Amino acid sequence: MKRNLFLYLFIFAALIALYQFVSTNNIVKDKNNKIEKLKIQTTELKDSVQQLHLDLLDMQYFSLENNDDALVYYEHLSLDDPSRYIADKLLETNEIKGTNPLIPYAGMEGDFKINKIKILNHKWIVTDFSDGKYWGELLLKYELKDNTDVDFTVLEHLLYTKSN
Repeated sequence: MKRNLFLYLFIFAALIALYQFVSTNNIVKDKNNKIEKLKIQTTELKDSVQQLHLDLLDMQYFSLENNDDALVYYEHLSLDDPSRYIADKLLETNEIKGTNPLIPYAGMEGDFKINKIKILNHKWIVTDFSDGKYWGELLLKYELKDNTDVDFTVLEHLLYTKSN
């Protein structure tokens, strides 16, 4: 009787050990699968970040801030940020009552005002303008003079047609 009791206890302990072994093995496999998935996601995210960085560098290629050759033209003026200064001078043209004088269109839903500015180099600017409903773009030539006045000249312009 005592012998059967020890046999049953041994079998019971062996079944518990077998259950623990199988359960732990399944948990380890599951965790390893999750780790592999996270490694793949991490690699994909690193690739995405790298691609975004390359896209950003491409977008910044045509900008005054990243063009040392163009910035040389403004070293003698002692401006901290020539791009910001030129953009501010361009935005001052919006303060004139009515449509901005650089925009060769009359506003249809209000006055046309310049919204976005991209300073390409020491000579050219691309801008976006809108009256709230209609919009267009300008290609401007500018000259920053030694007395820090800025002259703007419209080279090209377009007004997008409204699509319904």
